[in-house]
Amino acid sequence: MNKSDEKIRETVRRGYSEIAKGKSCGCCGSPSPVKLSEGIGYSNDDLQILPEGANMGLSCGNPTAVANLKPSQVVLDLGSGGGLDVFIAAKKVGPKGRVIGVDMTAEMVSKARASIPFFTEKTGLSNVEFRLGEIEHLPVADASVDVVISNCVINLSPDKQQVWREIARVLKRGGKACISDLALKKPLPERVLKSAAALVSCVAGAVPIDDTMEMARQAGLKNIQVAEKAYNVDVMADCSDPLYRQVKEFLPEGAKLSDYVVSVDVTAFKK
Repeated sequence: MNKSDEKIRETVRRGYSEIAKGKSCGCCGSPSPVKLSEGIGYSNDDLQILPEGANMGLSCGNPTAVANLKPSQVVLDLGSGGGLDVFIAAKKVGPKGRVIGVDMTAEMVSKARASIPFFTEKTGLSNVEFRLGEIEHLPVADASVDVVISNCVINLSPDKQQVWREIARVLKRGGKACISDLALKKPLPERVLKSAAALVSCVAGAVPIDDTMEMARQAGLKNIQVAEKAYNVDVMADCSDPLYRQVKEFLPEGAKLSDYVVSVDVTAFKK
């Protein structure tokens, strides 16, 4: 790990720590995180079972829907935050399934763990856990997971290739990764790249989708498929979230965030 990589991790960790504590807005404030989640494809049934605070408006897609989860599966969520996708996935895999959330921010892990009793009371399920760890070094055993999901998180990593290697390591044979993230359409302005807000909101970490596909291939994954959803970026940018307001201030006059990045769903399989 070099000093530059660690500086990026610390910036991200500090930013999400503030969001977890409620000192910084990481959610769609117009009018709520629910508006954002519905805009990018979450159903009302999904959102109704969530503990308060689990949906923090940090999404750019809905990987639980893309994954087409089945009962009894073991699911791993990279960068689980307040637990939005973990709790939704847990209902889909049922009492014989299991969902693990991993996040590098202690405050996020504590926040998510505090929501487990509510989720259990609401659904009768006790099939979730949250672990503190970095997505480049997952605290998960080899070949132990059926499905890996992640929602607008891999772009935060300074070593994305290592994340994809870890995804391949923890997947069982025949397992799949369903990743929602941002991809770069054209180079971002220098001012955006240097913005901490752009980094924490995933924008500055976006890479071309061809690079992401190649990283998945290099990790040994197969049958890589990509679906673009430009609308999701417009929904995110139209929120009153201060992070995105700051990013938009750095764009050229008349430019939109969706001119530079697109929301993508990436699906890949371990042979």
